Formats: sequence, C-alpha cells, structure tokens
Amino acid sequence: MLNRIILIGRLTRDPELRYTPAGVAVTQFTLAVDRPFSNQQNEREADFINIVTWRQLAETCANYLRKGRLAAVEGRLQIRSYDNNEGRKVYVTEVVADNVRFLESANSREGGGGGNREEYSGGGSGSGNRYEKPRDNGNKDPFSDDGKPIDISDDDLPF
Repeated sequence: MLNRIILIGRLTRDPELRYTPAGVAVTQFTLAVDRPFSNQQNEREADFINIVTWRQLAETCANYLRKGRLAAVEGRLQIRSYDNNEGRKVYVTEVVADNVRFLESANSREGGGGGNREEYSGGGSGSGNRYEKPRDNGNKDPFSDDGKPIDISDDDLPF
C-alpha cells in the first residue's frame, strides 16, 4: 500500500511552532495549491491544505518559511478525528510532511536573486533528521550545454 503526497504551493500564513509536553517540536501551516483548471468565471481556484511537520523539520520550517513563500512538501495524508466541546466528532485531514523544499530564497520575492532551493527533511521514528542545502555554484546551471561532449566510459555506467 502507498500513501504519498507531493504538493507545490505558497504558504497562506507564517508557520505556527509549538512543543508537545514531551518537548517535541511541531509546526503547522497551510499551503495554497492552484488547481489545474479555471472555474466557469474563468478564474483560477486553489485548495488550502493543512501541513504538519515534526522535530527538527518543524523548527527549520518555523525559522525559514514565511507567508507567501513557494514550497514543495512531500509526505503522507493523515485523517484523524476527535470529539469537540459539544460532543461532536470532528475529522481533520492534513499532510504530515517528512520533506520540505524551499523553492525560492527569502529575498527573491523582493526582487533579489531567485532560484536557490533548499531541502529540509525530517524522518519518522528511528530515522535521523537531515539538512541538505545545495552548494553555492555561483548560480551557474550545472546542466547547461556548454558545447563540450560528455566523456563517459563504459565503466562509469551502472548497467
């Protein structure tokens, strides 16, 4: 069985960081994801999806994500329920993220340089959290065609 979600959208508000009684960090935010079609008035609509991150990933998201920033979220869909104060069962649908990529730098929305991508991952129980930030290569596209042939021997190929 498979439960995997990949979303790209913009934050509708700053992430909200809290700690459980055991001291575990948890952050919640909402991602606005455009629908791939227009409605009858020829307007684009969006879905507003609740995202939850835990531990180091939660702290990283709270520190670096802000309202309006473009982000990619990878995780699993979770549906939970609880009884509210009136005794009614309330269902909550959310994505529990284990990988968040910041798809634009903090200053790119103010007209600064864009294209910086940062990836932050947090594992579940037992898996270590990791932080991966791409090396600064002077904003040179490593996949651009410089006109030179690629020198690959048969020994370099995995098949």
